[in-house]
Amino acid sequence: MKKIILAMLLVAAVTAVAQTASAPAQPATSPAAPQKPAAPPKKEIKDPAEYNAYVGAVQQTDAAAKVSGLEAFLTQYPNSVMKEDALELLMGAYQQTSNQAKTLETAQRVLQANPCNLRALALLAYTKRAMAEAGQNAQQNLADAGQNGQKGLQCLETATKPDGTPDADFQKLKTQTAVIFNGAAGISAYQAKDYAKAQQFLRASVEGDPSNPTILRDLYPLALAYLAAGPTEKDVDGLFFIARASNLAQGAGKDQIAKFGKSKYNKYHGSEEGWSDLLALTATTALPPANFTIKQYVPPTPAEQAAALVKTKKVEEMSFAEWQMVLSEGTPEDAAKVWSVLKGKPLQMQAHIISIDSSSKTVTKLQLAGSSDDVDAKRADIDLTMTAAIPAKQMPKEDTDFQFEGTPVSYVAKPFVMTMNEGALLVKAAPKPPAHKKPAAH
Repeated sequence: MKKIILAMLLVAAVTAVAQTASAPAQPATSPAAPQKPAAPPKKEIKDPAEYNAYVGAVQQTDAAAKVSGLEAFLTQYPNSVMKEDALELLMGAYQQTSNQAKTLETAQRVLQANPCNLRALALLAYTKRAMAEAGQNAQQNLADAGQNGQKGLQCLETATKPDGTPDADFQKLKTQTAVIFNGAAGISAYQAKDYAKAQQFLRASVEGDPSNPTILRDLYPLALAYLAAGPTEKDVDGLFFIARASNLAQGAGKDQIAKFGKSKYNKYHGSEEGWSDLLALTATTALPPANFTIKQYVPPTPAEQAAALVKTKKVEEMSFAEWQMVLSEGTPEDAAKVWSVLKGKPLQMQAHIISIDSSSKTVTKLQLAGSSDDVDAKRADIDLTMTAAIPAKQMPKEDTDFQFEGTPVSYVAKPFVMTMNEGALLVKAAPKPPAHKKPAAH
């Protein structure tokens, strides 16, 4: 089945910076002016003109005016203590004006000021991924998204709460950006077929916000990463998440995902029994419950298949391939049951000629393949000795089918070869000549 990668548009600007910001401490204009006692903030603009330029730009309510004011401030005061804050606000203002190119460019400027700015890293990771999923330079944009995602996860480990930011707001920022970072890193790893990392990052994204309706963009590739054949394959997790994805999907994608998930379930479980129950569970359950499992179908061993065959089918009704399986893979008891019927009994059958030894003037020997597997492998599993030399006019050709009668006298179990003698040609009856009617009298 073709892998379905759902293209998602940038519908929620979760990485956008707040459009208002606390103003830096205003410089005192008079030493004698009364001041309320308070701990001084870490960032303080000491120049009144710089302070006024910053506050004037920040307080603009029109996005275009804010862009103009902040660009002017950054040009006039390139080394301001508020440079990172101004660039964050400028990034958000450009995003408000739907100027994607300038938004991304400004995000890079933010990272030049602070390589661990969470909002800029999240915006780049989110936007680059969305661009790739929309078909825009997908390979490079996914790689960029993954790099920004992994960088963001590293920065989250050492991130400190800015002054004046409530604990709840900072925690919300960390949670939202972690989902974005894990999702970007995960989808990049998935496309690179690094399924172990894809599972790690995408699972963290899904667990970070499991009830988010847009989580399907991480949930579906997570299921595929778990179901990918190889050393990292984890079918139980993959089947849970593919069922969950089929519940969340909409439109044509829903049927495609459900069909794919059902086929994977059937292959793993051995039947469709329980698939409907799994769909019902994942409709309301976002993550696998504790001790969640799906019983894996284990096919019977060749010995078990041989035993079942002996119990359910007469030896005379078995094919040569079935005789071969019982005699080569069955228990000694089952093999004896079959061989006691075959040994010394003339059999009429068809096989494929591997080779012919007609060097003797008294007998002809043929190496034949009686099972389809051995025909495909061009391996002889019957050693037939004819009762006499085959006449030149009746001599068959190698690599053709051959009808004969032969009597089993012995066999070797592995690699399987049955020895037969008293071989005789089976020739189809010649067609009867057409009847000649007496001509009608004239």
